[in-house]
Amino acid sequence: MMQATGVVTGISVSHSSASVDDVARAGADDQRAEVANLIAKPYVSEAFALHTCNRTEAFVVTDDAAVGRAAFETFAPHVDDDSIRYLDHEESLEHLMRVAAGLESLVLGEDQILGQVRTAYEDARGEDGIGPMLEDAVTKAIHVGERVRTETEINEGIVSLGSAAATVAVNDLGVDDPTALVIGAGEMGTTAVKALADRGITDMIVANRTVPHAEHLANEVDADASAVPLQGLDTVARRADLVVSTTASEEPVISAEPFEHGGKTVVVDLAQPRDVDPSVADLDDVTVYDLDTLTSVTEQTRRQRRAAAAEAKRIIDAEFDRLLDQYKRKRADEVIAAMYESADRVKSQEISTAISQLEAETDGELTAGEREVVESMADALVNKLLAPPTRSLREAAGEDDWTTINTALQLFDPEFDGEAYPPFPDGVDPSELPDALAEISPGELPDEVPDEIVESVLSDD
Repeated sequence: MMQATGVVTGISVSHSSASVDDVARAGADDQRAEVANLIAKPYVSEAFALHTCNRTEAFVVTDDAAVGRAAFETFAPHVDDDSIRYLDHEESLEHLMRVAAGLESLVLGEDQILGQVRTAYEDARGEDGIGPMLEDAVTKAIHVGERVRTETEINEGIVSLGSAAATVAVNDLGVDDPTALVIGAGEMGTTAVKALADRGITDMIVANRTVPHAEHLANEVDADASAVPLQGLDTVARRADLVVSTTASEEPVISAEPFEHGGKTVVVDLAQPRDVDPSVADLDDVTVYDLDTLTSVTEQTRRQRRAAAAEAKRIIDAEFDRLLDQYKRKRADEVIAAMYESADRVKSQEISTAISQLEAETDGELTAGEREVVESMADALVNKLLAPPTRSLREAAGEDDWTTINTALQLFDPEFDGEAYPPFPDGVDPSELPDALAEISPGELPDEVPDEIVESVLSDD
């Protein structure tokens, strides 16, 4: 059984410090592949990854923070260090809540990220990456995201990149009865189509690799919307006044040629990697917006939602404290379980000895009732003797009194070696670990491990 203890370590490459291209260069091809890569690394017991258009992040559970950070050694080899953020245990837990609540999104409070976190959770489960630690952390983050959207107005107004794209395009275009082309019928494309329809765009074209998906989306909105395959993209782009592109293509799907004589056109590129060839931005009559240039819209939204964000932060603070208490209770329960298991072993031995002695003195076997009396007495003694230390251990965990926890483990767990958080699991040669750990000597704790994690004692070697 996996123990509900360990250290969560995270890494993030997101819009807050990195460009769209940096986000695209980080991590594996998708979040399932990322989880599979991480869970296969030595000493990583759990893994979770989140890939969206404006963030690539991953989290692992290990026995040691330095080992966790070393697991990300190849996560973003072609991204500048300034664009990478490393997260320690508590930072990772709080960051997941902030992400699910929409506080870390390019558009503050957008709804789409909560669904993306849910999908990432299911993907990680599918790769056996979710264990006791991340189960609590990610489900708590999802719960926080739901609370924030129910109890605050954080998602009022512009709540997604698709909505932001529609706002920018319509406001900048200044054309009566424009024709809109949306490329991609996934989640982002769906949001963009609906947002454009909400802003009065009645003439729309949805282009998608799978035409039935595009037709389904076109039929969902109250507009004159039609569907075309991607092969016909250049033809329909020539008559579009605004274009929103949201595909998952590895190469640009929009070239400059369709816009060279098309008049004033607004193009919004929400894809990652980019859908729009850079040469499109050089055309005089074309204005191109991408994820890096939606800042003005998002800043306005941030100002409008500042009060709601403050309320969301209070929810996060309260739920964060509950999560830490939840982990502490689990750690205490593991120590208590070890204590009772040790007592049960002694109890069983002594019951067997007592019954053997009684049967020898009476020259006959004890009846079932007599055996029950002996066993009940032993159970009562164990329960009464362990009740006070059980209370003390729970209080000790609540007060971060890990000295008491250590002592209990040394007394009751025969496999406990006296080191609550050894820097390396048994049998590990530090010279064989990644470069990030090369300078750590056996028996020394790395400086970057926070005190509260160093004192966490219930990780299983």
